[in-house]
Amino acid sequence: VQLQASGGGLVQAGGSLRLSCAASGRTFSRYNMGWFRQAPGKEREFVAVIRWTAGTTNYADSVKGRFTISRDNAKNTVYLQMNSLKPEDTAVYYCAADGDWTISTILQEYEYWGQGTLVTVSS
Repeated sequence: VQLQASGGGLVQAGGSLRLSCAASGRTFSRYNMGWFRQAPGKEREFVAVIRWTAGTTNYADSVKGRFTISRDNAKNTVYLQMNSLKPEDTAVYYCAADGDWTISTILQEYEYWGQGTLVTVSS
């Protein structure tokens, strides 16, 4: 699976952005899709995940209620709608694919990664 993330940019605190991750290659609809982020000088961390059937999602506590993950299997794309952005959301955001049956928040369980897209939130 090849993944291409896009949609990052500069936004003021309180604003919104929608990230997209387009997949190609193997059957996208059979992969759980996750979003992770890495702020400068920090470890990469889990943000959100959606199961391959699109019925189950999970979010990091820090983004719960502000971010929404969704997917369109017909378009081979997963989205991350980010609302009420805060300066601490500034990071490079990565999408990733995991072929397991159940969803995971563990970075090491994801097999395929996109190149990342930078989100900068100004105060």
